[in-house]
Amino acid sequence: MTAFLLGMFMTSHAQINLGKAANAVAKGAKALTFTNADAAKLSKEAVDWMDKHNKVAGAKDPYAVRLNHIIGKHTSEDGLKLNYKVYLVTDINAFACADGSVRVFSSLMDIMTDDELRAVIGHEIGHVKNEDSKDAMKSAYLKAAALEAGSAASDKVATLNDSQIGEMASAMMNATHSKKQESDADTYSYDFMKKNGYDVNAAYTAFKKLALLSEGAQQSSFKKMFNSHPDSNKRAEAIKKRAQKDGLWKDPGTVTLPEKKLTK
Repeated sequence: MTAFLLGMFMTSHAQINLGKAANAVAKGAKALTFTNADAAKLSKEAVDWMDKHNKVAGAKDPYAVRLNHIIGKHTSEDGLKLNYKVYLVTDINAFACADGSVRVFSSLMDIMTDDELRAVIGHEIGHVKNEDSKDAMKSAYLKAAALEAGSAASDKVATLNDSQIGEMASAMMNATHSKKQESDADTYSYDFMKKNGYDVNAAYTAFKKLALLSEGAQQSSFKKMFNSHPDSNKRAEAIKKRAQKDGLWKDPGTVTLPEKKLTK
């Protein structure tokens, strides 16, 4: 992920000359001075675009009410100003961007407890704080700007049109992080849970649920995406070992996917 989970697929109708685009991206990557402010500005444009193209839960919607209960007090976290919304979609996903926007998909909320969702969101905040999201945004911008020959080769961030912003949003959503970046975000999530008095064991059970999803035959695309991530079971075991070391481990027993939507 910029997203911890991935299931959102966007379609671009733009016709791209791949050779020319790849060359423009390569030149742009060398030329562009990309700041945190650039990442925040472009992230806001991408998220605003996605907010318009997805069904967003209203303030009184049960999903929005639940999310506010789960994470609403964390509007300022570790120097980041955060805002939260729920996408009412069937995909399983959550992501955070350099501008502080956090988006949680309703289908993820259906299978995760409140503390598991806090662990997921903590992981996403970790990607932003560690500037992984900044790197993903730069890559997404360069791909989008390359839709017009040579426009990515500037040393400054250009203004994108609506089609390019959509392409940038799609590239951002499909970005992957290195295994080290994912592990570092896992550590951030654990520390976030511990610091705020939440159940750190929820990070363990969240990873166990992800492992179950990736093992299901019907989740082939989900499994393919997680090939670039550390193994979910191994990540769960790393959480367990740290919780044991901290004296916080509580064996949850066998972890299963819920048969009905979770509300807490």
